[in-house]
Amino acid sequence: MLVELKNGETYNGHLVSCDNWMNINLREVICTSRDGDKFWRMPECYVRGSTIKYLRIPDEIIDMVKEDVMSKGRGRGGMQQNKPQGKGRGGGPGRGVFGGRGRGMTGTGRGQQQDKKPGKPQGVKNQH
Repeated sequence: MLVELKNGETYNGHLVSCDNWMNINLREVICTSRDGDKFWRMPECYVRGSTIKYLRIPDEIIDMVKEDVMSKGRGRGGMQQNKPQGKGRGGGPGRGVFGGRGRGMTGTGRGQQQDKKPGKPQGVKNQH
């Protein structure tokens, strides 16, 4: 695969590993300067993910990954089909009694009468 950095250098080699921050380990690497006039051959190389501008991955590798994902029956995020609705990521009605954004719904919100507890008069605060 080919890795181009933000400074213009390119690294062409075999992908060994990649982590969640896109830090990459390559082996059998050929490094090209930003001008394209100097070349270096390295047995292995580590590239920090935050310095990467883009990656060029061969189409046959992308096709292999797509086939592997389809054979396992899952895409990004895992088993979404069996996930119960109602919690997280917009699946259900949400929190609270108001029913959503805005004040267009009637209900027991602020300023509306609710069932009162007996024994306390309305509007009288504790005076200590």
